Amino acid sequence: MSTHTLTPSVVLDRVSFAWLDGMLALADVSGAFGVGRTGLVGRNGSGKSTLLRLIAGELTPAAGSVATSADVAYLPQRLTLDVDRPVAELLGVSVPLSALRAIESGDADPRHFDAVGSDWDIEARAHAALAEAGLSPGMLDRRVGELSGGEAVLTAIAGIRLRGASIALLDEPTNNLDRDARARLGAMVRGWRGTLIVVSHDVSLLELMDETAELYDNRLSVFGGPYSEWRAWLDSEQDAAKQAERAAAQAVRREKRERIETETKLAHRSAMGKKAQAEKRVPGIVAGGRKMSAQVSAGKLRTEARGKEAEAREVLDAAGRRVRDDDTIRIDLPDPGVPAGRRIATLSDGHRSWVVQGQERVALVGANGVGKTTFLEALVGDNVKRPGETGAAGAVPGPEAGNLPTVSRPSRPPGVPEPGDATQGDGDTPPEAPVFPTLVQGELHTDRVGYLPQRVDGLDERASVLDNVAAAASAVPIPELRNRLARFLIRGAAVERPVSTLSGGERFRVALARLLLADPPPQLIVLDEPTNNLDLDTVGQVVDALAAYRGAVLIVSHDDAFLERLGIDLKLELGRDGELTER
Repeated sequence: MSTHTLTPSVVLDRVSFAWLDGMLALADVSGAFGVGRTGLVGRNGSGKSTLLRLIAGELTPAAGSVATSADVAYLPQRLTLDVDRPVAELLGVSVPLSALRAIESGDADPRHFDAVGSDWDIEARAHAALAEAGLSPGMLDRRVGELSGGEAVLTAIAGIRLRGASIALLDEPTNNLDRDARARLGAMVRGWRGTLIVVSHDVSLLELMDETAELYDNRLSVFGGPYSEWRAWLDSEQDAAKQAERAAAQAVRREKRERIETETKLAHRSAMGKKAQAEKRVPGIVAGGRKMSAQVSAGKLRTEARGKEAEAREVLDAAGRRVRDDDTIRIDLPDPGVPAGRRIATLSDGHRSWVVQGQERVALVGANGVGKTTFLEALVGDNVKRPGETGAAGAVPGPEAGNLPTVSRPSRPPGVPEPGDATQGDGDTPPEAPVFPTLVQGELHTDRVGYLPQRVDGLDERASVLDNVAAAASAVPIPELRNRLARFLIRGAAVERPVSTLSGGERFRVALARLLLADPPPQLIVLDEPTNNLDLDTVGQVVDALAAYRGAVLIVSHDDAFLERLGIDLKLELGRDGELTER
């Protein structure tokens, strides 16, 4: 494990934090981050985002302290922006840039010179920052609403670099970024100066880190190396811990067996002494002396045997604490009744068609802004129930067979970036109304469709986890629903928690449970970027859950590693020309 030999940039000293409802998010966390790039990993709900907000000063510790050596810039998971603000403001250069232009226009007000300071090259540097984000210099004076969500995130990150913040905090920066945008982010990270702390589930991004920090069970540990090296170390350490636990358990059994054997021998010896005394084979005074000596000897042997067993149990307890008890999702889903040859959906671009049937896994990929999310929304139709909406128990209606919903996209001049809704963090959905149709179409051949959008915001925030799931399976008895939720790692009092108190990963598990536990179960599950905001362990659990699902899956994702693990049968790429290409 890594230790910081130089003065650290961020120091956490016994930090605790609780939400207003009293729920403890962090307890007595201590640690430090040094100069360089650090990937912060940990299970959903472990407190990673809360820790970043504490470092950024957005939250105040209930106990302990957070010390930073310099100014801090923070990019949250959801980048909420005013779409009418200029891009220059997102870059953080609007004030010096406006002052510089005022001076160039002949306004000699001293305030403008104070605002510019030493940043006389601010416009050139802003253009370079836009180029890093993949945008043209002309975007500097446009509004944020003309950026896609992914472009807005990259621009905000480029702005952090441009302003030269000594400590930068990025929370899940690759959410909503397509492959090209992720490559641009990677280039930014490689050349990062100062302290960079990144919370991410993107393995390729974590591989660019100098160190890997893990927040686990309110302990912050830092390893000197990227994610793959840390993962290999952790797996090796856990293998050693499990072996040590097995050895300690064997030692306990051995010491217990020897203690029992000692007790048996002592009991036999005592019985023989009593028998000899009864038969008066030795004088009374000699027998009494022998009895006293035997009692002293037996006491020593018992104490020694019990001490060895107790020591062995202490070693076992210590070894057991090293072994992580990380549960995984284990579910036995009801069969949705989808025969291998059953047609589920047809996807078409006007030239070619692809039929989704049986238990096929189909991936829809493509750059941000081409309309993948819009296509999914049109495919499932307005009548499909999202997580949290009321309706027939699990029977999620879609368009009637034969209805081919046509996706539309807005036209735009050549070279102008595709617009997106930056306020939602959705890199695929434009704010403007569509003005011309593309060729991509879809047809459903089942009315049992479950849809999980990018933003899991359809859950009833005030209702409990149990109530949200019961709304999709009203015919299932509550005790049985509790048992099924336990397989999604939602147990005990957790099922009564309001959804508003859940972390991003916990919310996703509830939404996934609602989808998969619906009664009757859906025959087609449609997922839009399901790995956003999920830790790597939970991503693996989602793969396992979907592997157990015996219906068809249509999924949009930029996460190649996730798609590979899912075992995709058909991958279609949606291009900007509205055509589908089989990959």
